[in-house]
Amino acid sequence: MLVSAKIILFLLWVNLLPPLAHLLLGERFRWRVDGGLCLFDKQPLLGRHKTIRGILASVLGGAAASFFINLPWWIAGLAALLAMVGDLLSSFVKRRLQRSSGSSVFILDQIFEGLFPLLLLNNYFHLLWWQFLIVLSVFIPLAYLGACFWQFISSHPHHGNYPRFIRSTIRFREWRSCHEPLARWQTVLNLTSFLSDQIFLTSFFKIIGLQQRGMENALDIRTVHQDFYLDTLPASFDGFKVMLLTDLHLDGLDQLTGRIIKHLRHTEVDLCLIGGDIRMKTYGPIAPCLRHLRRLVPEVRALHGIFGVLGNHDCIEMTPDFEDAGITMLINEAWPLHRGKDRIWLVGVDDPHYYKTHNVPHSFRDVPLGEGVIFLAHSPEAYKEAACHGAGLYLCGHTHGGQICLPGSGPLLTNSRAPRFTASGRWRYGRMTGYTSRGVGASGIPLRFNCPAEITLVTLRKG
Repeated sequence: MLVSAKIILFLLWVNLLPPLAHLLLGERFRWRVDGGLCLFDKQPLLGRHKTIRGILASVLGGAAASFFINLPWWIAGLAALLAMVGDLLSSFVKRRLQRSSGSSVFILDQIFEGLFPLLLLNNYFHLLWWQFLIVLSVFIPLAYLGACFWQFISSHPHHGNYPRFIRSTIRFREWRSCHEPLARWQTVLNLTSFLSDQIFLTSFFKIIGLQQRGMENALDIRTVHQDFYLDTLPASFDGFKVMLLTDLHLDGLDQLTGRIIKHLRHTEVDLCLIGGDIRMKTYGPIAPCLRHLRRLVPEVRALHGIFGVLGNHDCIEMTPDFEDAGITMLINEAWPLHRGKDRIWLVGVDDPHYYKTHNVPHSFRDVPLGEGVIFLAHSPEAYKEAACHGAGLYLCGHTHGGQICLPGSGPLLTNSRAPRFTASGRWRYGRMTGYTSRGVGASGIPLRFNCPAEITLVTLRKG
């Protein structure tokens, strides 16, 4: 029985290594075994999760575990290779059965990756027939449960409209940010942000006597009017008014929500867009920002409603709460806006900055070529992809315009991988016009200098 137990553990180990390599390396060295090839049935030969990196990880890890099963390293490595061959065969069969890549099928997923290496190992261990069956009978359900657990942590929880498979490393970030039982540990898990914002920067502005002035600046919200001319805009949409509220960070300053509401009571628009980052910190409870949001949303007067995207301070678990508050969340999807017989499209993507979960091609899947498109993202970092897919106007925030700027100069830091010309205000890329709002709230520390907060009122013009 000891030999059977060792073989079972060895088989589980070599099958664990490919997802473990994915967890550690992410998208690096991720070369598909089938090269993206499709067969006559228009299905992939294998699937996007079958990679050369995964096979190498299994073979090398199997060879390294040779001492555990008392076999030469090359035999253990060969057994691991046979397990991967069995896995590839299961994937090939599942594609022919029209099963999606990454889906789990009990027995089919495990039988070949257990049987093939076991036939080789049996030549050395000379298992009895009942031992052979015990190994398979134990390995198959354990491997299946492991696959189910991997799917759970790599794609759960998810919103019903969430169209993209998210890496488990990304999901861990979201879970860590939003899972409230972790509250007592969140300072440790986000130690860098805690030290830089709550200790060093806050102490610095207190010492130099500018903290109170910076907080007053952060509450001095300006209304900024911008006209944008779009050649794809239908004539009936000429004069269409859009209000952009981004980087709200509603629980950062006590008086902020009241200041915003004062502006909203005198504003009527056709459409309101929320550009993400409703919560102040990237961690901690979400209830405080939701309380402010439920005060704010009823004050918005927008004929076509309120639409939003997630920012790097938000997480997918907040989506139902945002929608309950009255915001239609766009998570890599498009929404048509109609005026009479004409229409334009609002395309919204998930956070392109921290979670990097934006999927621009998927977002445009329902948008006909040549129609007018307003593209909404939390940050400007998806600007190239948006332009390539025909966006006419790109609206975003995230940078806060720098939030703390020197007099007469641009932002000291943009916190964005996009070029600095996209950091604040109007910009262009190809035929696409962009606008990066300075945001309504303040992030990190609730202070602003030479960079006032803004509510952006956009008027679309035909031209």
